[in-house]
Amino acid sequence: MGEIVLDRPAKHNALTPAMYAGIAKACAAANRDDAIHAVVIRGAGDRAFCAGSDIGALEGYADFWAWRNRDDYIPPILSLRKPAIAAVKGWALGGGFEIALACDLRVAARSAVFSAPEVTLGWNGAGGAAQHMTRLCGYGQAMKYLLTGDRFDAEEAARMGMIEYLVDDGCELERARALGASIAVHAPVATQSVKAAVRSALDLSVAQGLRYENELMSLCFAERDLAAAKGTR
Repeated sequence: MGEIVLDRPAKHNALTPAMYAGIAKACAAANRDDAIHAVVIRGAGDRAFCAGSDIGALEGYADFWAWRNRDDYIPPILSLRKPAIAAVKGWALGGGFEIALACDLRVAARSAVFSAPEVTLGWNGAGGAAQHMTRLCGYGQAMKYLLTGDRFDAEEAARMGMIEYLVDDGCELERARALGASIAVHAPVATQSVKAAVRSALDLSVAQGLRYENELMSLCFAERDLAAAKGTR
């Protein structure tokens, strides 16, 4: 199992362009490494998962066009073929909220706090909060929090269906690792196919999705047959 650590604890793991590049590099490495069957994403230190983008770093872009064409952190996470699990403690704000939403599963400590505060700063989030929260929680809940920028706790996140595992403080990383280990015992071609099938359900019609699932299952059978053939040599 692999881990990606948002490692800037003195700044509550606030994101910088250098961290964007590091996330992209780590996700690409996880995809290439056949020994990694699941990925846990966590924040360093004791106080935060990730407090969002460093506002000072945002001011480093020359103009809006440079920002528009930046290397971002969400596409690499979405490109992970292996199941991704967020282990959330403390603050998960702005970009940190977006990272948690971009994962496949979320384990949150009871004291975790979530927010998309961008609207209070005069802009909207650009890392998928609207896309993912609407799909996970519904239109009204997404509007409630994205329009106000209000913070909400892990209990509320669980009630809305945004997190899958609510645990006592200090247990989130252990639970995320155990969850990753339980996934990792299955054949990688199977878990990656399940992830691909579920993700496709967000975009495809039922008929298209069924055809895609059938193709994925055929690949699983092909992998099984290949493994059996190698075992007879």
